[in-house]
Amino acid sequence: MLTSKQRSKLRGMANAIEPVTQVGKGGITTNMIRTLSSALEARELIKVTVLESSGEAAKEMINTLANELQAEPIQTVGSKITLYRRSEKKGIEHIELD
Repeated sequence: MLTSKQRSKLRGMANAIEPVTQVGKGGITTNMIRTLSSALEARELIKVTVLESSGEAAKEMINTLANELQAEPIQTVGSKITLYRRSEKKGIEHIELD
């Protein structure tokens, strides 16, 4: 569980990153979950765009994605979702939350 200070730091870092994928009318698929999980392993902090054609709002989808990916929901701004999960990979630069 993240503290409000850690979540705030991650929100600030998320401003500078681009979305890794979009959720469209197909919704959340197992392929998408695999792709997002790989992105979280490589980057730890990712952004996802939820298109209007998905039929769901980003605020409704953030918890579903976080549960599927065992990630922390950071924020939703408009149609953008930000998620964080500490990577188990060695050799990458981890985000320091302290």
